[in-house]
Amino acid sequence: MDPFYTEQLLPAVNRGLLMSVVLIVPSAIMGQLLGIGVGCCRVFGNRLVQKLMDFYTSLFRGVPLMVQLFILYYGLPKIGIYLEPAEAAIVGFTLCSGAYNSEYVRGALLSIREGQLKAAAALGMSKFQTVLWIVVPQAFRRALPGCGNEVIYLIKYSSLAYIITCIELTGEARGIAAHTFRFTEAFMVVGAYYLFLVTIAGWLLKKFEQRLYIPGFGVIKS
Repeated sequence: MDPFYTEQLLPAVNRGLLMSVVLIVPSAIMGQLLGIGVGCCRVFGNRLVQKLMDFYTSLFRGVPLMVQLFILYYGLPKIGIYLEPAEAAIVGFTLCSGAYNSEYVRGALLSIREGQLKAAAALGMSKFQTVLWIVVPQAFRRALPGCGNEVIYLIKYSSLAYIITCIELTGEARGIAAHTFRFTEAFMVVGAYYLFLVTIAGWLLKKFEQRLYIPGFGVIKS
């Protein structure tokens, strides 16, 4: 095999793959949790909380992720807040992913029939108990396809981390390509790596969705 692949490209992109996983996994988990919390606040919070959460969602869905990362890494030091490149990337990915996930969760929460809320109140359950034990479990199952799709997007837009000097998969390939001028080979390999990550994530999400499936609660394809 060409030494370019065995001695330069593959070792570099394997390092980048590890960094990408370090960025993606915590961002995906925290983004999901944040989305659930924000979605619940947007549906069941008081008027002030709803307005604040709506503003957060509009802000992070409306401002390009690249701009958000620049602000977190280059802008926050102006007010005395310093983040390492990986930290800034994880914070940015989490906030952006949480905003999109909150939309999926909000839609799923609104789809739960009001009769269930009244039945829970008739049984003496508080609003918090009703939301936690009755509404959220059902809504999460309905929001899962959308939230899972957001994980796929997160894998792909994690490639923006290199713009704030966090050298992940794309950053490593870009460095090798700039040094050797073999851009086609470098980015074809990177594309294959991202396709592998997305395929694995899609398979895991499908298994998770099947695991949470309740007979009669929607339709699931094998």
